[in-house]
This record gives sequence, structure tokens and C-alpha cells, in this order.
Amino acid sequence: MGTEPDDAEPEGAQTDVVERNTRPARWFHAGVYATVLVLLATGWWLGLGREGSPSVLARVTGTSDAELHTLTGWALAGLTALAAVVGMRGWRTFWQESVRFRHGDAAWFRRWPAAVLTGRFGRHEGRFDPGQRIANLVLLVTLLALVVSGIGLVLVSGGPAFVWFLLVHRWSTYVVTPVVVGHVIIASGILPGYRGVWRAMHLGGHLRRADAERVWPTWTERTRTKEEPCPEYEGPSHEERSSSRERD
Repeated sequence: MGTEPDDAEPEGAQTDVVERNTRPARWFHAGVYATVLVLLATGWWLGLGREGSPSVLARVTGTSDAELHTLTGWALAGLTALAAVVGMRGWRTFWQESVRFRHGDAAWFRRWPAAVLTGRFGRHEGRFDPGQRIANLVLLVTLLALVVSGIGLVLVSGGPAFVWFLLVHRWSTYVVTPVVVGHVIIASGILPGYRGVWRAMHLGGHLRRADAERVWPTWTERTRTKEEPCPEYEGPSHEERSSSRERD
């Protein structure tokens, strides 16, 4: 006798879902992770001294790894500038939610190693869990450092400034690489505690409410409250009308 996979829904059942991310946020996220993955792949390839041997990406695109790295870096810089101009409100919310640490976050971290397997996360307040908040800040700072230092390396041909930009670029890469790898592992949903969370950025940004409640309990509760319609007033009941006539 077979068993249904965890993500399977009973046939004909109405799935209770919640939208975690809007379409603009999902498209921006897709653009960022596509460019960052290409940058990390080509950057590490060049950093390991493989410039004379084209990588798979270089062979597929028909360009050198150095040129592909530079062009992809400009694409990431353009995405960042566009988001700063068009998505100012979203950036403000992202920043406010990421820097807001609360009492009880330490307890969440203590339970986290076991919770990635059991799904029994500690309760936290806000849109992001404490681990996400730290990852958000690290990614934001290091990606900005990579973009700025990368532009500096392109515009400056030598001298102390070039050495400084290269140092910042290299160390930002060392810091951001494990954070990106960890983010991909968690966001993919392969860990039992994070099962189903990959839907938050894919397939319309909708994930099952049960998965959202497990990882982001307070945010999910606020979402449910917003979705609940206000009861409509249908006028006085029969008992209220009778009581009113008796008083008259």
C-alpha cells in the first residue's frame, strides 16, 4: 500500500493557501538569484585561476568567463537601481522587518537546529524569522559591497583604489557564498522543517497555510485577520422587532 507524499493534497479537497510574496517581489527575487548564481559561479572559477579554461557557462553563452562575470554584474547593478527607485516602499518594509529583533529570538535560535528536522520552531514575531533577519542583512550588505566594488574594478585600472576594491570584492565573496548556499538549501524545502516553503517565491507565491503557520506564525495570523470579512448587518432580528413593538 503506497502513501501520499507530504506535499500531496487529497483529491477534490479545497487547499487553504496564503500569498506570501507579490508578483513584483517574486520577479525581482528571481532576477537577483539568477544573476548572483552566475556571478558566484564565474567569480569562483576566475578566482581559482581557471580563466584559461572556459567554464560550462562560458561555453554555453559563447563568451569568456571574465566578460560574462562583468556583464552579469552590470545586470545586478541595474536590478538594484531599479528596485531602489520603483520599490522604495518595499525596501523600507524589508529593512524595518529585518532590523527589528525582539525578546525571545534567542530561544528561537536554541530550538532551530532540531526544528529544521522536526518543524517545531520557536514562536517569533514579524514577517521574517530571526535567522532570516540576519541572512537578509548579511545578503544586503555583501551584495551592495560586491556591486560597488565590482563597478570600481571596472572603472579603475590600477593603483591603491583598485587594490582596495579588489580586497572588498574578494572578502564579500567569501562572506556571501555560504549565506547564499544556506539560503538555497532552506528555501528549496528539502529540509523537513521547511517543507513547502519554496512555493512562497514560486508558482504564484502561494503556499499552504499550514506551512506558513509552521514557519511564520504571527505573519500568517495577521494575514488571516485581514482576509476575514466583516459581518454584514442584516437588520434587527424578529425578537428585537417584537420587543420594540411591545415597548411602543
